Amino acid sequence: MVAGMVKPDDPPPAPTTQPIAIQADANVAPGVYSNLMMISHRREEFVLDFLFVQPQRGPGGEAVASLRSRVVTTPEHTKRVLRALEENVRRYEAAFGTIQEATDLPSVLQ
Repeated sequence: MVAGMVKPDDPPPAPTTQPIAIQADANVAPGVYSNLMMISHRREEFVLDFLFVQPQRGPGGEAVASLRSRVVTTPEHTKRVLRALEENVRRYEAAFGTIQEATDLPSVLQ
């Protein structure tokens, strides 16, 4: 075999990581608080709606939520986000204990 040639059964080379300089203006940098997320999708994209469910109820006793942020992204990136969240939840629980899931969600979301 010639030096530098790749055999068909060789794994692809690992991608190199490069640092990214993240810039955020003063309005975006603090972030927003969200206590609920709704997800929808179509073939080309996922839509992640981050909501804040208010503790007070509406006039008819219904839950009131306001959209705080919407992220529209590709299916491929959504899968990377899912893997990153799973890994970070594992690390968090290893450090701080098991996260208990919320039980007080509005009934329409359960």
